[in-house]
Parts: sequence; structure tokens; C-alpha cells
Amino acid sequence: MKKIPLEIIGLSSSHSQLGHYALILGETNGKRRLPIIIGGAEAQAIALELEGIKTNRPMTHDLIYNFTQHFGIEVMEVVINDLKEGIFYARLMMSTLEDVVHEIDSRPSDAVAIAVRSRAPIYCLEHVIQEAGIVVENDEEAEEGEYSLAEIEKSDPLEEEDEIIPSKPKPSGKAPTNEQLADLKTQLDQALASENYEKAARIRDEIQRMEEELGSN
Repeated sequence: MKKIPLEIIGLSSSHSQLGHYALILGETNGKRRLPIIIGGAEAQAIALELEGIKTNRPMTHDLIYNFTQHFGIEVMEVVINDLKEGIFYARLMMSTLEDVVHEIDSRPSDAVAIAVRSRAPIYCLEHVIQEAGIVVENDEEAEEGEYSLAEIEKSDPLEEEDEIIPSKPKPSGKAPTNEQLADLKTQLDQALASENYEKAARIRDEIQRMEEELGSN
């Protein structure tokens, strides 16, 4: 399957899930963005490395990276390879000194935290970004987002959870109209302009549902 190269655009606080963050991954040579909701601990681990801050003692992802270095294991790449019932899945591709390649199942947040330490590329399979990606139309919206370590450190500690995308709104039971669809598309443009990718993901899902329903009528 085709692999799409991604880069980290930024981290922003989740508006719907207290203490969670939206990890925004962007298509390296395109306009699609992939928002993934992650926990505060994983967001902090990613932000620490992006800001070049070293802790006095190794954190969990630092320990994993040190382990790979000590035993001659190369982190070749990270691939976000699936999306099931709103949960993203990833694989860490690693090789040993004997050039044996291993695929390790991982949550995307952990995989990205290890990738930034290993300077390994991050990819996403085409079908995943087609299903969950958001298209950013203009260059201003394509600029890098924010990742504030100070803000992340103030968040409440959380139990580790799988990454989720905002759940699709449930149908209201009433047939949608073209006017409602146009209004949602305007809201989507506004959410993208304000870099509220989590809200944009929810609106995108509702637009897809409406278009499918309108197309079947």
C-alpha cells in the first residue's frame, strides 16, 4: 500500500477531552492533515524532544530509545497503518545488526515519541489519511501549529488510552438539506482557519454523513 510521508505540525489542547491533546500530522508534500487525540503524558514526551529539553533522568520513551542504541537496533520508520472504530494503529519498523527487520505494534503517540528521538521518518497508509484526513486549502493554514510544553505540564495526569478521532455525530433522524451542508462547509473553513483541527474533524465527519445521505435520496 502507498505510504504518505508525514511531519509533525504541532500539538494543541483538546477542546472536548480535558487533559488530552491533538497531535497534528501533516502530509509532507501536500495539504492533508491528520489529527490524532493523545494523552497528556505522550504529548509531553513528544514536546520535550521537539523543544530539545533533556530531563535529569530518562523518561519512558528516552529509555526505549537508549535501549535501541545500546543493542544496535535501528528505528527505520513509523507507519500509521490502520484505523478501526475511531482508534489509530501504528507499526514501528526496526532492524538489528544482522539486518533482520521487525514490525512492532504500537500506539501512534508512542511510535511518534520514539520516532522524534530516533530521527526516523513517519508515514501513514493512504487509506488511513483518506478516511481521517482533513484538507487545508491555503498556505496560511499550512503553517506550523503550536506545541507548548508549559501548557502540557499543567494538564492533569491521565491513564494511558488508545488514540481516538472524534466520534461521528449520530444522525438526528431528519433528512439533511443542501443549506445545512453549505453551512457545515462554512464552519469547516472557519475551524481550519482558527487551526481547531479537532472541531474540523467532527465537522468533516458530519459533512461526509450528510453527503452520503443526500446522495442516497
